[in-house]
Order: sequence, then structure tokens, then C-alpha cells
Amino acid sequence: MAPLSVRVSCGVIRDLDSSLDADVTRQVFGEPYERPDGTVVIPVARAAGTRWGTARAIGVFVIHDGKATWVPAVDTTRVTSLALSIGLVAAFFSTIAMVRRPPWPNVSIRMTRHES
Repeated sequence: MAPLSVRVSCGVIRDLDSSLDADVTRQVFGEPYERPDGTVVIPVARAAGTRWGTARAIGVFVIHDGKATWVPAVDTTRVTSLALSIGLVAAFFSTIAMVRRPPWPNVSIRMTRHES
């Protein structure tokens, strides 16, 4: 008979499987592992691409004392790339706006010679 934590995790996965939407078929559940304090961790990835069969980590289910919690994985590279892209687009449009009409006043200096 399987250890209690594995039986609990399998039951939790069945419950989660029935409660999640139809997109669950694109999710991949990793092999559950148990930490020394009795907490069971189940990694979850999302299948990406059809040809190469790659997967991207989206988080983990943590089962502790019979309660399951979801801990999402944060992809800092993706967040940083998005922030840089937004900054570059803002810099581009502000540069275009300044070239078309600069924010400083239009001052022209005319010098005339007085011949005496």
C-alpha cells in the first residue's frame, strides 16, 4: 500500500482535475516528492509547442496537513523582457514627439549690423 502522502496527493490531483477547466490536458504534472516535514510537492508545467514537446514550469501544488495550495512560478526573464519592451516603446514615442515639436520654446536670435 502506498504511503499516506502519495494517496492524499493522488486524491487531490483527481479533485483538482475535475475542478479545472478543459485546458488541463495541456498541463503536465511532475512526480510528487515529499519533503522531510511531510509536505508533498507536485510540480506542474504547461505543454508548449507541438513539434518539440517542450514544457514551461507554471507552479507547484503544495500539500501540507491534507490541504492543497497553489504556488505559481514567476518567470523573471519574461517579466523583465516585458518591462524593457514597454520602456523602449515609451522612449521611442517620446523621442518622436520631441523631434516633431520640442517642449522648449521656439527662440530665434536675429543679429543685425548697423553700419555707420
